[in-house]
Amino acid sequence: MTNELPPRDRTWLFRTYAGHSTAAASNALYRTNLAKGQTGLSVAFDLPTQTGYDSDHKLARGEVGKVGVPIGHLGDMRALFDAIPLDQMNTSMTINATAPWLLALYIATAEEQGADISALQGTVQNDLIKEYLSRGTYICPPQPSLRMITDVAAYTREHLPKWNPMNICSYHLQEAGATPEEELAFALATATTVLDDLRGKVPAAQFPEMVGRISLLPLWCAGQQPWPDRAAAGKQRLPHPLGNAGGDPVENRARPGGATPGLERSAGSAARMGSAMVAAHATDPRL
Repeated sequence: MTNELPPRDRTWLFRTYAGHSTAAASNALYRTNLAKGQTGLSVAFDLPTQTGYDSDHKLARGEVGKVGVPIGHLGDMRALFDAIPLDQMNTSMTINATAPWLLALYIATAEEQGADISALQGTVQNDLIKEYLSRGTYICPPQPSLRMITDVAAYTREHLPKWNPMNICSYHLQEAGATPEEELAFALATATTVLDDLRGKVPAAQFPEMVGRISLLPLWCAGQQPWPDRAAAGKQRLPHPLGNAGGDPVENRARPGGATPGLERSAGSAARMGSAMVAAHATDPRL
């Protein structure tokens, strides 16, 4: 197979948020879509990958490959992008808690392909802050998580100048119960916090450029289909301790070392979300 992609209009990015079962199967899907004119890739990772578990971990049981592709090591990432020249690709990776690690694997794969990593284009969501208020797939406490966000941003400024180091995603806040006003307010507050922390990590002259490199999903023109709202049909508990991905309402999400309160779609207020986050920090021994 040639490593040259067919000519395509790069003015608009058309890509399907996709990933499933195995890295090889997802690669086949990506290559099929690219051959039909898709202009970029948007990678969905499964819940164990999102929360830092290997596929053979006991807490990953029943969730491997369910809502995205499982990536446990460099070999998986290599298989995921086999015969896809990453220096010709624009790749979005929807990953937060393990974003620095997944980006490192992506870079290593590109280097194995012989790519100049300064030519890599794409986005890593890397919005660890919203995980405390919405989906709950955080690993580290808030302050180290903030540091990981801005460390990734500082690294990309120096080595991957065409890469967007963060996509502030307020969509999940909406699914957790925020009003449109609260959704936008939390997103802008996250952006402000990240940029404040980034000062000093990048030269002052390059700071405006970094502001432009942080994307905000509520300000994009994008189409996205949420999970069906189960409120009318009655709330459902999910049996697996890792919970679910995307906008699926979760009442209770058990986590290693303690229970993390889930946020219902009907919560409806920033105060409810904030109190749930504080309660999680108080009861979770990892924090």
